[in-house]
Amino acid sequence: MKATRIYVCLLCLTISFLFGFSPADKKTKATWIWQAELIASEKQEILAFCRQNEVTLIYLRIDMEQPYEHYRQFIRDAAADGIEVHAVGGHPAWALQSYQGNMLKLVKWVKAYNDSAGQAEQIKGIHLDVEPYLLPQWESDQTRVLREWQKNVRTFVAEAKQAGDLQVSAAIAFWLDSIPTPDQPDVPLSKWLIEQFDAICIMAYRDTLEGSNGIVALVEKEMNQADELGKPVLITVNIKRTGLDLESYAEEGAAEMDRQLKLLPSYLGNHPSYAGTAVHDYRNWRMMSATPTVPPAGEHVRGMYVWQAEQLVAEPDEILAFAKQNGVNLLYTRLDLDQPFAVYKDFVRQAHAAGIEVHAMGGHPIWALSENRGRIMRLVKWVQQYNESVSADERFRGIHLDIEPYVMPIWQKNKDEVLRQWMGNIEAFVTETKKDPSLETSVDLAVWLDNSPTPGDAATPFSHWMISQLDHTTLMAFRNHAEGAGGIVAVVKNKIEYASEIDKKLIVAVEMKESHEGHYVSFYEKGRGEMNRQLELAEQLLEKYPAYQGNAVHAYDYWKASRE
Repeated sequence: MKATRIYVCLLCLTISFLFGFSPADKKTKATWIWQAELIASEKQEILAFCRQNEVTLIYLRIDMEQPYEHYRQFIRDAAADGIEVHAVGGHPAWALQSYQGNMLKLVKWVKAYNDSAGQAEQIKGIHLDVEPYLLPQWESDQTRVLREWQKNVRTFVAEAKQAGDLQVSAAIAFWLDSIPTPDQPDVPLSKWLIEQFDAICIMAYRDTLEGSNGIVALVEKEMNQADELGKPVLITVNIKRTGLDLESYAEEGAAEMDRQLKLLPSYLGNHPSYAGTAVHDYRNWRMMSATPTVPPAGEHVRGMYVWQAEQLVAEPDEILAFAKQNGVNLLYTRLDLDQPFAVYKDFVRQAHAAGIEVHAMGGHPIWALSENRGRIMRLVKWVQQYNESVSADERFRGIHLDIEPYVMPIWQKNKDEVLRQWMGNIEAFVTETKKDPSLETSVDLAVWLDNSPTPGDAATPFSHWMISQLDHTTLMAFRNHAEGAGGIVAVVKNKIEYASEIDKKLIVAVEMKESHEGHYVSFYEKGRGEMNRQLELAEQLLEKYPAYQGNAVHAYDYWKASRE
């Protein structure tokens, strides 16, 4: 018993040296950043996210074409926040002997960088992510691949140990415990790999802790092996979509992932090797963690439509000045998809700096019909590709559709069929947009559509079906008075009650364009002063509903030209 206690103490001391001294319940939390350019374009966002999520270790992919200065400031600022940075590299082919040079090139780069860097700018480790089972040779000649992988690992570790006081670690799949090590059939490959490195990340890619196919059961053998070898282990989960729900927390979301990870010590705390958790990867984690920012904390939404796409190019400063002057914090902006991405970057960045969200907008009555679904998909894909190519403060925060099929003749002839096709297009819109979880989905909705039953579900008003699909819905409450029969509050009441029941968000839009549909529709005659008074009154009456987020004005041109 005494010997056992001494062993456990020594193991815990070893782990403390490897991952840093901390209170007993304070474990390492790591993440991967695969896009080396992000540390320049969104350094502050990365560090703020890491502080918020208690990340203490970043595995950063190294672009060796970048000068050393690209890394120094980020690593220094990370160190000031108590975050270590380890260089990460890898490719399935790195398991093959012919690619050994790629691994050694990374080691030599890190050594040269550290030799040139100050103490606070040092890279503290090198991390390998080599997954040779993705190679075609894995199926045709697995033994040869394993032998070459072993040789490369030995050479890599030996070279890294000559490069200074670097921790050497690797990510391994949990199921490698079922593969025997070549020439050592009684030794699982997982154990051989754990023995080679200072620390290991076990890629336990599941979305539940318990059960025979849960994280805890799947890592049990590796934990026992690491206990025996005295090596620290990080349990790694995935929040990036893989195509298989059980492999990722993409469906469950970041909050549920965090809740489950906090429970891990109660399952694995008896293992001295349990050193913490890691989340793959930063970019997807951050997107999943992006809480809807409509409304901004502590204030209601004040939205505005910008329908003329060319205005974002021709008069961006005027639009933003008007928005700031009128307290606007949300813009629905129509885009010209034939323009290059660069046309919109400055505008979105300046809006973001002013506390204004920008949502890309598109729409036409015919977009309700199945034959025009491609037009919606083109907008979504354009926004996704744009967001992928720009920095965090230049990204659109949502996509907003304005589809009003009731103005088409076919609405009168076959309304149910139009509604069915519209529903299909909305479902496709949400599915495609949510491939980027950080994008919010929204639509404009006429307030009287609760008089139309949902096709296939006659008991459900169509407006209720639509509200249930989107992150937020903007009700076109085109009335010029807040109170009374037919006023803003009255026409939105049943929709906002329903949205509150199902935890959805609503924005109430009013009209400033001249209307010939009735004297009560628009604030064109009454002017912006009266509009503001009525919106303030509506807000007082509606803010008791959890769904109520604020208001929006249609549209920039009419509002700017309106009388006081």
